[in-house]
Amino acid sequence: MLTFLVLIVLVAIGFVIYNSRQQRATKATGLADAKADARRVIEMLGGQVFNLTGTDDASRQALADASERYTAAASQIEQATSAQQAALAKQSAVEGLYYVRAARTAMGIDPGPPLETLAGQQAAGSVTEDRRIQFEGRQIEASPAPSTDTPNYYPGGRVAGRPVPAGWYSEPWWKPALRAGAWGVGSALLFDSLFGGMHGVGYGAQGFESGFGSGYDTGFQQGFDQGQVDGGQDVSWNDNPNWDTGDSGGDSGWGFGGGDFGGGDFGGGDF
Repeated sequence: MLTFLVLIVLVAIGFVIYNSRQQRATKATGLADAKADARRVIEMLGGQVFNLTGTDDASRQALADASERYTAAASQIEQATSAQQAALAKQSAVEGLYYVRAARTAMGIDPGPPLETLAGQQAAGSVTEDRRIQFEGRQIEASPAPSTDTPNYYPGGRVAGRPVPAGWYSEPWWKPALRAGAWGVGSALLFDSLFGGMHGVGYGAQGFESGFGSGYDTGFQQGFDQGQVDGGQDVSWNDNPNWDTGDSGGDSGWGFGGGDFGGGDFGGGDF
């Protein structure tokens, strides 16, 4: 009887050890896969940042923002110790690619294929008409298109828990909140004055203050806040293998032939 009990204990211990090893192996594989996926997008962003030169204020500013996101994503992926952290690094890189698209649009060249949706982007909406307001002694403008008056782009999403619509602006009024992690006094009034009644935004100061917008999915956003990836459409740039353009201006040409970056291969960084 004693021998039988000892055997059961040994089997149980063996099962726990085996299960623990399997879990660690699964976690390690998931982290490796997530890092590889993130690095693919980060390298893609780096190729564009190093390959493009802005031709006006709007494109130069967008590329500067793209460069910031590249630096942030590269740092995040090096420090990532979980699949969720690697996914956040990928999100930073995808955001950078939105700035690249904006820069290409400002320069009048093909922006490229669609990108996957950023967290909170759909709920935030987008600027659909030109607006100009006076706020605290300065003029703030918003537009769906770049211009000399609106050279600052934002791809849309949530900043410090509040929705900011995608569009072009006279100044990056959301950046203080981005740096500080909190909005200042009067931000709801600015938001309501700038976007009140605008089609495509669909919420005013009250929605901004509460952090909720039209179509906002609570469970979805909570999932991302816990480190999960946005559940939107995942459209990889490599999903367009034959896409190619002959760009002008500061662009040296880029395409996707079989997943490689035509004209944009930096140090063996094929995508």
